[in-house]
Amino acid sequence: MKIYGLKTCDTCRKAVKTSGAELVDVRENPLTRGQLEKFWAAFGEALINRKSTTWRGLSEAERAGESLDLLAAHPTLMKRPVVEKDGRLWLGWGAEVQAEVQG
Repeated sequence: MKIYGLKTCDTCRKAVKTSGAELVDVRENPLTRGQLEKFWAAFGEALINRKSTTWRGLSEAERAGESLDLLAAHPTLMKRPVVEKDGRLWLGWGAEVQAEVQG
């Protein structure tokens, strides 16, 4: 199982600690275009964290840009964690996600 997120994110650290999964820090190891497309296909607009400090710091022109290009340029815009296990993907680390990946 892999958890895509940030090593400084409390939720990502909790997910790694609870699950024993490998953390892929998207700031240190940027996602490939293929990975971004796969995540986008699974979650769509939900993948972009519009409440983040990064989002608030973008200009209107940047916000209007293509979503995958935005995520590639600003990895911290991705909602996290993205959990990958046995080819399946989940977004977040809520009770439902924990039950599915650990059950």
